[in-house]
Amino acid sequence: MRARLALLVAAVSVLTLVAFLVPLALLVRTVAEDRATVRATADAQSLVTVVGTADTATIRLTVEQLAAESDRPVSVFLPDGTVLGTPAPRTPAVALAARGQSLTAESGRGREVVIAVQGRPDGTGVIRTVVPPEELTAGVTRSWLVLALLGVLLVLIGLAVADRLARTLVRPIGELSAVSHRLANAELDARVTPAGPPELREVAGALNHLAGRIQVLLAQEREEVADLSHRLRTPLTALRLEAESLRDPEDAARVTAAVDGLERAVTGLIRQARWRAPTAGAASADAATVVAERVAFWSVLAEDTGRAVTLDLVPGPLPVGVPADELAAAVDALLGNVFAHTPDGTAFAVRLTARAGRAVLTVADEGPGIAPDTVDRGASTAGSTGLGLDIARRAAEATGGRLTLHTAPSGGAVVRLELGPPTP
Repeated sequence: MRARLALLVAAVSVLTLVAFLVPLALLVRTVAEDRATVRATADAQSLVTVVGTADTATIRLTVEQLAAESDRPVSVFLPDGTVLGTPAPRTPAVALAARGQSLTAESGRGREVVIAVQGRPDGTGVIRTVVPPEELTAGVTRSWLVLALLGVLLVLIGLAVADRLARTLVRPIGELSAVSHRLANAELDARVTPAGPPELREVAGALNHLAGRIQVLLAQEREEVADLSHRLRTPLTALRLEAESLRDPEDAARVTAAVDGLERAVTGLIRQARWRAPTAGAASADAATVVAERVAFWSVLAEDTGRAVTLDLVPGPLPVGVPADELAAAVDALLGNVFAHTPDGTAFAVRLTARAGRAVLTVADEGPGIAPDTVDRGASTAGSTGLGLDIARRAAEATGGRLTLHTAPSGGAVVRLELGPPTP
């Protein structure tokens, strides 16, 4: 914007100066020519009395003195054809002046001034002088240079003023852009200090109002999510009591452990919904440990449903840039889809590898497969909520990774989750 404003001011300034300086430069040249012509005419007229009354010798002496003083050719044409002073041919202007008419004419040697002198007993005499081109343009070049420098100076001053005014517009716009980017990065406490023209101040106030409304709406949404999650505590408590009443100690311990894990997940959801302030330091988790724990949890259900599990985990630690609870939720989403969308007895494999500093988790099953374009939040073709794959995708993208879906040669689904390392 600053460049465009400067270009606009420069164009307007140049056009204005051209419209003003070009006629002024022509006027300067005309004034210089007229001044030289008037001076030559006055010198020639000073000879009128001498030419009209004096003898030839006196006229010759006077003409030679004037030519020496004025440094321009001066000639006197007498009626008998005698030429006194600077030798010169009888030009058409001289011939016309011999008829009694004084005039000024342009010639190849400059501007020709001829004056008819009447009253001589032998006829009309003619005084002729020529103003050379260098005298006609004396001082014009210097004046033009001064005008050009003045024009350049005015353009530079205009550009400086335009740049200063542009900065008063660009700086508030830059602050608006910076605050909008901060808001896009979830810095909801970012605000703009209104500055600049009234229109920009109004935009700044509107942006601050929008940021405040976003904070209020998000706070309300988080409270609603926290309240909804908190309602799960009552059925969880009942489920815990039911688990403790089981007669088989192993079954009771297993169900109680599952209830504890679910309660931790609900507690984490409440905490995440109500307090989303950024934690100190970069988020990090050991992918090998988290994946091993979640596979061990799901292996019990796999054994009950007759599913063969193939596990291939790289030795840890394998740090990734996502919190442990979010990584666990992503792994649970991928493994839960296997149990939810494949029949009992379907085998699946879990593989965790390290590739170029990244962790790659692959979950492959021998079920009916999945379409590659089904990662849409809230959309599902199998009657579920459609949030599982989206949870895993967001966890991967938060680390600079990605989620991809493939179809195995046997027809089953292959889900690959790529997780980047923690941010330094």
